[in-house]
Amino acid sequence: MPLQDLTPQLRTRLNRMERAVGWFIIFAAALLLFGFGYYIYNTAERRGWFKVKAPFYTYAQSGQGFNVGDPVKLMGFPAGQITDIIPMPPTWGQYSTNNVYIEFEVLEPNFGYIWTKGSMARLTQSGFLEKRELDLSKGTGGYATYITQTFRDNLTMTQAAALPNLETNRWKLGEEIYDGANLEVKAWQSLSPALLEKIASLVGTNTIRAIDSATKEKSLTAVWNDSGHFYERFTKKTKPYHLPPDETPALTDRLQAMVGQIQAALPNFLQLTNQLSGVLSNSTRLTENLNVVAENARPMFTNLNVITTRLRDPKGSLGEWLIPTNLNQQLGTTLENADGTLAMANTNLVTLNRTLENLANITSNLNNQVQANPNILTGISSLVVHSDQFVQGLKRFWLFRHLFRTSKTHAPKTDPPPRHVEPLLTPREKTARQ
Repeated sequence: MPLQDLTPQLRTRLNRMERAVGWFIIFAAALLLFGFGYYIYNTAERRGWFKVKAPFYTYAQSGQGFNVGDPVKLMGFPAGQITDIIPMPPTWGQYSTNNVYIEFEVLEPNFGYIWTKGSMARLTQSGFLEKRELDLSKGTGGYATYITQTFRDNLTMTQAAALPNLETNRWKLGEEIYDGANLEVKAWQSLSPALLEKIASLVGTNTIRAIDSATKEKSLTAVWNDSGHFYERFTKKTKPYHLPPDETPALTDRLQAMVGQIQAALPNFLQLTNQLSGVLSNSTRLTENLNVVAENARPMFTNLNVITTRLRDPKGSLGEWLIPTNLNQQLGTTLENADGTLAMANTNLVTLNRTLENLANITSNLNNQVQANPNILTGISSLVVHSDQFVQGLKRFWLFRHLFRTSKTHAPKTDPPPRHVEPLLTPREKTARQ
């Protein structure tokens, strides 16, 4: 039916329906665009499209197990991804193990953990068989490899002294200052007039580099130069920072080495099996000989059993073996005599003990008498002296003198003293002496 044939009421309802369908289509298209935009934003945020990326590179002996786009881990967490894998040219070095160039990028704030000392690129096994991953180690010292603070280079000493807010210690030194081979000033020290004077005395009119630690930009501003010991301005043409590799051999290489070791060990293993076979044969013969020895030793054990049975006899069979019956009787008689002798000795000792007690009593009585009458010793002494005088008088008395004569002893003859003999002299000698 043509639209002109519709009534005004139907025509009005149709216009309202068309406007509703149009608004629904517009709303659906806007919702679809919003969802698509949210998906893109979420994907970009998840993949770090809006984050600052710091490029690094390392070398590997083999690119096996690595692919562009593989995640890069830091402390076990995803921190970036591999961006390029390139084999080195043939003229790189005949004996060099750095055969493959691997470039990767690390998102912020993860590259803040990578410093000039302690950070390495570990190439380890991951997954099944040939798959490998790139795992970065946290730095332990040195300086940050990349910075996002405001960076100023080619500053003269006059310009460095005129930096704004210099007294607030916000400006840091962006290089190391050497005096010959000696490090005098480390990087990241706060710039001050005294430090600038010290640097001027060391480097003369050379320029210095400064970092504004109070600012942060949305891109990388500088990268550390290991050979020059300073930060240099980062551009798209700047070479990425190099991380030393720590590579473990691929699983296939280790399996191949293991197979080679097994193949080299197989002859020795076969020889060992032959030796084991010989040992088992010798063991069989040894057990047969042991059976013969056991059969021969069985009578000996039977006799030992009989002996032990007799030893368990309560009458003392072992004693009868060691001491026969006649010797036992003689030992009994000897022991009885010895017992009688010991009894008599005991009696004699008792009698002697009594005698000693009586003697002790006598001496004790004598001691008591002497202590009771101290003049006895004086009288005895006087008696001895008088007796000696009496005897001496008898010796001098003519009647008893012969009783005390001593026998004469013949004294040994002594040679007379030698005579002095004058030598014979001639008349002339006599005259000369006179």
